[in-house]
Amino acid sequence: MTGLDHSHSEAIETAAQWLSKTSRDRVKEPIIPLLRKRYGITVAEACEVCRQANLRRGEAA
Repeated sequence: MTGLDHSHSEAIETAAQWLSKTSRDRVKEPIIPLLRKRYGITVAEACEVCRQANLRRGEAA
């Protein structure tokens, strides 16, 4: 694979925005499978979403 897959980049960005703004108390199922199902991303991409969301939460604090 060469270059970036922009559709996946958008999905990661959208998912990270959603996750960073969603209270952890509202997520009632394991987050990685939820992100994969909801955004059609891979396990590695779901982990990246969690990383980005955590960074955003830290910046907001």
